Amino acid sequence: MTHDRADRRGRPCIAEADVELSERQQMVLRAVVAAYVADAVPASSAVVSHLLPVPLSSASIRNTMVELSRLGLIEKPHSSAGRVPTELGLRQFLDRLLGPAELADYERRLLERSFEDVEGEAIMYMASQLLSERTRQLGFALAPNVERMKLRHVSLVRVARDRVLVVLVPQMGPVQQCVIEEAGQGDQAELDRIASTLNERMAGHTLAEMRGLLELELRDLRSRAGRLLARALSLGLRVVSSAHPIEAKLVIASRRALLSQPEFEDPDRIRGVFAAVETNERLIEVLTSVLEGQEDAVSVSLGEDLEEPGLRQCALVAVPYGGATLSGREFDGVPTNQRAARHDHLGVLGVIGPSRMDYARIIPLVGYCSQLVTEKLNA
Repeated sequence: MTHDRADRRGRPCIAEADVELSERQQMVLRAVVAAYVADAVPASSAVVSHLLPVPLSSASIRNTMVELSRLGLIEKPHSSAGRVPTELGLRQFLDRLLGPAELADYERRLLERSFEDVEGEAIMYMASQLLSERTRQLGFALAPNVERMKLRHVSLVRVARDRVLVVLVPQMGPVQQCVIEEAGQGDQAELDRIASTLNERMAGHTLAEMRGLLELELRDLRSRAGRLLARALSLGLRVVSSAHPIEAKLVIASRRALLSQPEFEDPDRIRGVFAAVETNERLIEVLTSVLEGQEDAVSVSLGEDLEEPGLRQCALVAVPYGGATLSGREFDGVPTNQRAARHDHLGVLGVIGPSRMDYARIIPLVGYCSQLVTEKLNA
């Protein structure tokens, strides 16, 4: 698991909190978190005693809970209640006390079967739907940016004496169409041959990689006999530079699962969450930072990390998907500054829900879903 260590203003995030706990304090904190995750109510000392791996007296449990309260790791919601973990306590639990976990074999098989016959943009909706169903949280997927997407096909159509329609088809995502200036008349057959030449070079490459390849090949072209190839390379370079940036799209297949969580029985709170998801740019920034981190590990952001009032008591569990699997040979001839990183990612997927999550189950589930999406895209 990875966590951002500072926010975009350079302030320390809650992830920096790092408290050394005694073995007894660790056991009690684990028990408080487990009780809160299970029942969504504050944990009393009596409840904690049933969750400890070794017996402790009621007095010892109460004293330890007081110590944890002083450290800011647990708190009383009101005077007569038990304790619940604070954001600081949850971060301590995530960073120090949550051990590695794996999905059960049957759950892996269920996820694998769900993706078997899914292709194209439907992959994102399936990922979002499965995450919602399997976690009872708000599953999402940040759709790939066309700049990062591998290309599948290009078509060139003469529409006027000085204009050519470019149709650029990525492996996934919306088809790109634009008109570029290119003088000519009665040259559709030649445009078709140019498109065929570009398609031979395009397979498996991103826009950035194609720019690098075409620039290099055009620069190295020496023979006058290569007029058609020179035109193909020159026009191709303009084609891959013509793709328009597309605003990041957050794919959410279903919102119903989140409504089953007791934290969202308050209509105002659930409206705040949905409004934050639908309109807040900060959430996209957080997901983009996960994407640009270029790490395959699942990250957890708590309310304070998200800097959004509507998500103040929520958690976001996210992981990049679609890491490139290009070999060194496939990068031959591509300038370093034009290459997609070897482990470049296409987007992010995960869940949003109350900070009271079953992280031990959700983190490996999100990670495995990312693995399956990546396999589908690289197939």
